[in-house]
Amino acid sequence: MLLRVDFNVPLDKSYQITDDTRMRAAVPTLNYILNNGGAAILMSHLGRPEDKLLPDGSINVEKFTLRHLVPHLSELLGRPVQFCPEFVGDEAAKMAAALQPGEVLLLENTRFLKGESKGDEALARQLAEMGDAYVNDAFGSAHRAHASTTTVAQFFGPEAKGFGFLMNDELENANRVLNNPERPLTAIVGGAKVSDKIQLLDRMLDFVDNLLIGGGMAYTFIKAQGGQVGKSLVEEDKLELALRLVEKAKAKGVLLLLPEDSLFADQFDNGAAIQTASSAEAPEGWMGLDIGPKARTAFSEVIAQSKTLLWNGPMGVFEMPNFAEGTKLIAESLAKATANGAFSLVGGGDSVAAVNQMGLDDQVSYVSTGGGAMLELLEGKVLPGVKAIQE
Repeated sequence: MLLRVDFNVPLDKSYQITDDTRMRAAVPTLNYILNNGGAAILMSHLGRPEDKLLPDGSINVEKFTLRHLVPHLSELLGRPVQFCPEFVGDEAAKMAAALQPGEVLLLENTRFLKGESKGDEALARQLAEMGDAYVNDAFGSAHRAHASTTTVAQFFGPEAKGFGFLMNDELENANRVLNNPERPLTAIVGGAKVSDKIQLLDRMLDFVDNLLIGGGMAYTFIKAQGGQVGKSLVEEDKLELALRLVEKAKAKGVLLLLPEDSLFADQFDNGAAIQTASSAEAPEGWMGLDIGPKARTAFSEVIAQSKTLLWNGPMGVFEMPNFAEGTKLIAESLAKATANGAFSLVGGGDSVAAVNQMGLDDQVSYVSTGGGAMLELLEGKVLPGVKAIQE
């Protein structure tokens, strides 16, 4: 069984895994295959080795090899994991052919070959020859039309390809928000830039009841409406777009809520001087780095009244403890609403990091493992990795 997983996990300087969430998420699918008489040939990327070549133009194998993951994966599965130092080739083919039921083979980083990101058909054909079935359980890579996520699927008939449990859960939970939400439906969108989430914001206004906007992107909206935002992050070329989105919200009857007040700092530093002021009346030369107390109350009240919740992006610079309170409150509010019967989906790397840091990941309905993939799905795009299985 050829299985695409997403083991793109963070490593420290000693190549120790610092967050194994994505590896643990693949375990149910792996165990199902292994416990039902199958053998698993695993494919994954790790980082972006093609962007970080050594001075001589070669790949930094030590930094990006999947060999570092073998001990922990063996521990998670409770069985030894074999490792192949190549992605495709004679050795990979030989090791794959020798696998016995219940055995696991982890192939080298898919991105060590340029054909991977190009969706190369010849590379995909070599992959397909190693397995008698193909399962995609890598939701975090489903928005990439790569050889191992998309092209390879064309070499398997409908009965010999499918989704793993993780991929299925991701799609089901996203569809619950997109296609069958209990209302009111509230989306909380944060992060630094409007430009990163233009399509998401525009799409949200077509189906949400409430849209709460925080993070750095809020100041583009506030300035567009005549507010004084000091040195807060603003995308000057997106001011007209922000106004169009505000008008669209009014036309659609959507409550678009911006932070009434903010925590302003005199510099971008956790030790900066801080003062709270109206978001539209920033002290000159100061920058907004978190939503303020009034905004937190207003946002939490809307969340408490909602039946379906979607959160993508932090409310401030939550990596700095002094500007993390707004993001923490959103996470806590989602947990409370979930306990009261709401359905809550957290999608996007920073939002996921926030709920994980606070230990609230098991107190919301679903935490997505795919930042970019979930974003594109919520924007209404068809994911190549999904389409390839469904065709």
